[in-house]
Amino acid sequence: STISMNSLKSSLLKLECHFTWALLKQDVDLNHLEETTENQVEFFAESNITNYNLLSYVCHLKGSNEEALRNLQKAEEAAQKNNPDGFDWRILVTWGNYAWTYYHMKRYEEAQTYISKVENSCKNLSSGAQGKIQLPEIYAEQGWALLKFGEKYYERAKDCFGTALRNEPANPRFNAGYAIVMYRLEEFSRRRCQDVSPSLQPLKRAVELNPKNTFIMVLLGLKLQDLKQVDEGERYIEEAMQINPDLPYVQRYAAKFYRRKGELDKALEILKKALEVIPKSSFLHHQMGLCYKAKLWRLKKATKYPPQAQVEELIRLAIFHLKIAIDQKTVFFSAHKDLANVYAEGKRYEEAEETFKKAFDISILSYDDKQTYYYYYGNFQLFHRKSESEAIRCYLEGLKIEKESYARNMCIKALMKLLECRIRRGSGNAADFGTLGLVYNLDGEKHKAIECYEEALTLCPDNDEYLSALCELRLSI
Repeated sequence: STISMNSLKSSLLKLECHFTWALLKQDVDLNHLEETTENQVEFFAESNITNYNLLSYVCHLKGSNEEALRNLQKAEEAAQKNNPDGFDWRILVTWGNYAWTYYHMKRYEEAQTYISKVENSCKNLSSGAQGKIQLPEIYAEQGWALLKFGEKYYERAKDCFGTALRNEPANPRFNAGYAIVMYRLEEFSRRRCQDVSPSLQPLKRAVELNPKNTFIMVLLGLKLQDLKQVDEGERYIEEAMQINPDLPYVQRYAAKFYRRKGELDKALEILKKALEVIPKSSFLHHQMGLCYKAKLWRLKKATKYPPQAQVEELIRLAIFHLKIAIDQKTVFFSAHKDLANVYAEGKRYEEAEETFKKAFDISILSYDDKQTYYYYYGNFQLFHRKSESEAIRCYLEGLKIEKESYARNMCIKALMKLLECRIRRGSGNAADFGTLGLVYNLDGEKHKAIECYEEALTLCPDNDEYLSALCELRLSI
């Protein structure tokens, strides 16, 4: 009957689970998410309930509700195993997912059974707005799920872990989640030239509360490396490698640390070991590709005529690994960009074009990804395709996205250099002066901008655009 259907739906919406957390499948590569979560089930037994809950939701999104139910069963078993005497509140998420999965399978009575299980468990709990369950464990579960769905979700994840911590400030799992999300947000802030969000303290606190959490330990090592405290960072990396020498999640960050430190062979050795355990990891293949790319740069810098066979072999290896990375994770923007650049180095221009296009077509690009794309595609046009006009067009597109970022600044610098060079050569036209005026203005050099617009108007006297830009500038000084 419709009334019971309406009340069923309204009860479902009150549940706290993956179905009510607005996790959208267009924001992830589902196959990749499934693969990485299955790997984590193997290595992080204490998080199995979290991971099986997520897997069940991924299976539902992929259209396999039967498989979703099998994973929920495993989540229940994990909850029992983890907590034989007590009640693991995370099970409420599992039951919520059960209710929604049954609802989608049109098995309404079973859906109602699980709704009742949740409601009965929560009778004694104080609930918040709209009768929603407010438990630190549940906030943390939501935080972990959001973290898995990518950067669009990180701010929300931070809030969830923050709320959980207000209730239990010394909980090691909540602190670990908070530290991870702060570390990741900081990576983005740096690219966007924003004030760096402070992940150092949360990472230190999480390691203090759980000195065996080697995953956090290696992130702390990388963070210290960012802050130029390389020796202290390396101590954490080495300690983590001693505690868990065969854990791929430790190895991958340790390898990143050594690659950035310039110890490329050591990084490659660690990555190869990790790949024996998770052979399809897009993260590991991307890091391998970056190591070979760095070796290529090193070789080209060291000698004017590097041995061609060596160059070709490094290009081949870099391409091999970067291709696997983007096959495994189709929305992996930086791996696409790196692959396109390596193709260009190998003079494989068609494949470079194609890969740049695939990179730009990823549906979840942030504004700084797009600016990064325009910068590197502009470089490709300039240095490989030898087309100054196309390069100018690309850098300008990057500038038109009017948000501060590292990549946008690179576009400004590249454009300035190229235009100044054209004008020095005497091949500059009115458009070049006009564009350079625009760039100087963006860079805050108003007097230089005025000179450029004046020059542009000399060459092209009736141009309204240059005239109005010039008037505005003169008024602003």
